[in-house]
Amino acid sequence: MKQSGFRQAVVAVTAVALAAVVTGCQKGGPTGEPAGGAAAKPGAVATAPEETTDTPTAQPAVRTSNAPKTPTSPQASRASRTSKPSTPAAEKKPGAAPAAPGCVTAPPDPDAYDPDEFALYRVEELPGSTGKVNLVLQNGAWGCGEPDTDGAPFVVSGEESRWAMDQAAYVTATTPIVESTENRRIGVQELIDWVKAHPDSGLVFRYETGDDGAIHRLDQVFTP
Repeated sequence: MKQSGFRQAVVAVTAVALAAVVTGCQKGGPTGEPAGGAAAKPGAVATAPEETTDTPTAQPAVRTSNAPKTPTSPQASRASRTSKPSTPAAEKKPGAAPAAPGCVTAPPDPDAYDPDEFALYRVEELPGSTGKVNLVLQNGAWGCGEPDTDGAPFVVSGEESRWAMDQAAYVTATTPIVESTENRRIGVQELIDWVKAHPDSGLVFRYETGDDGAIHRLDQVFTP
């Protein structure tokens, strides 16, 4: 009886050991490692890779052309470097006499008068309260100069007339009023004094009027 009980105990122990071996084989290899082949460390927790929240900065697209550049000839290159800007059209200066085309060969009719110029003969002063002076003048047109003369004459016709000029007018003069062939600004009183000292000189002036109809600008035309 004792031997039979002992034999049963040995068989039971052996069965338990075999069950443990079989269970270990099912879970892993002979070394007891997990099926994946990597030994799990105690306390290690698998974590998912961190997600990056930074959005990459978009770079502006640069379009490059692969087309070959057109070669520039040396002549064209030199021409582009040495080309000069176009010369602007000549402006009409206040003291420049008009060109010969359209000149008159006899005293002109009123329809042929120069609309911007006249010959000045005298100045009549008015009461200071008016702020004006009267210019005694004669209308005319430019004649055709002779080849041997210094310049074309201003041919007048008709009767003398009077035109008011503002005492604050802008006035320029050349020789013989000032010692210069270029227009220089002078005062209205300086013009009055010169004209009084040289009456009936017939100097030619170009004029502009203001809103009141009076002359507000007077430029002497240089004549040789």
